Parts: sequence; structure tokens; C-alpha cells
Amino acid sequence: MITTLENFNVLGDHRGQLVALESNRQIPFDIKRVFYIYGTQEAISRGNHAHYKTKQLLVAVNGSCKVTLDNGRKKETFILNEPNLGLFQDSLIWGTMHDFSNDCVLLVLADRYYKKSDYITDFDEFLEQVKN
Repeated sequence: MITTLENFNVLGDHRGQLVALESNRQIPFDIKRVFYIYGTQEAISRGNHAHYKTKQLLVAVNGSCKVTLDNGRKKETFILNEPNLGLFQDSLIWGTMHDFSNDCVLLVLADRYYKKSDYITDFDEFLEQVKN
């Protein structure tokens, strides 16, 4: 396996459910940035890049999607379809999100602020980086 899926503790009762996420507890890093993807179009993928340094945790808080992660030697596809399930994506892992349900809201927590120079958008360049 090239990454980990985390099952978060669900707290709740007859009023509803709650999942609490805290830096360096359920999330294995300090959270610097939070964003979410929604309203995706059918058959359109997102991501298609890696990061030099950024680590991320992905949670489908509504609906479902698939995430394919590639470390340059092995590729694995994960299904995110429960709001208490998180997928850790380390740095130097190529990630592609795809097969979004119409109602999918994909929450992403990152350990770094956005910096364009941290993105690797060319797969061949990514492969060179993971060789070194």
C-alpha cells in the first residue's frame, strides 16, 4: 500500500452525527489550508499532479469519488464514500480524483499554504523526482 485510509471516530445520537478532526491527532500534520471541491462534471478528473512538499488528507464529506495515487512504482485506487473516512496523500505522490458522484463534496486538508512552485504537473518530471 502506498498510503493510508483513516477511519475517524463518529460521535452522535438521535440528533445526528459529528466527526471532529484535530491537527496532529486525527490529522497527521498541522493544518495550514482547507479547500473543497464540488459541482464537478461527469467524466472530468481533478488533481493530476503531485506536490514536492505538501501533504494532504482527503475526505468525501458528501457523495463519493475515487482517488488514484501513484508513487512512481505502484498505483492504487481508493473509493471515498463515507464522511468518516480520510485518505492521506503524502508529498511526491501523484494524485488524481475521478468518478465523482453528482453530490460529491471532497474536503482537502493540507499542511502547507498554497504555493504554485510546490506543484508538479508533468508526470515525467514527477517520475524523475521520485527516482532521486
